[in-house]
Amino acid sequence: MNTTLFPMAGRRFEVDYGGLVAENAYAEDGRSLTYAITSGALAGNTATVSFEWRRLEGGAFAISWQEADGATVVHIDDFDAGRSLAFFTTADRQFHRLEGPLHPLDGGQG
Repeated sequence: MNTTLFPMAGRRFEVDYGGLVAENAYAEDGRSLTYAITSGALAGNTATVSFEWRRLEGGAFAISWQEADGATVVHIDDFDAGRSLAFFTTADRQFHRLEGPLHPLDGGQG
């Protein structure tokens, strides 16, 4: 497990994957995030989850978590470039790949 504080701790971001828009709010402690699906078929889904992260070459981050229903999520988020790739498997084993713009909701830069 990474013991360094997540660089985006305390920050909020919105990602727009086309058919799904979500807000991700990273806790100040850098160990949990609260996501809220604000648009699309899954609109209204929200939860707070523990996550793990790794910095990748070039400055992007791999961020992963497992939801209470067993669904798994992995993001490759480049906060500086404003892009997100998301890969998730639902509890009923449907696999999804999404890509879209990522931007801060708190006025900060990446």
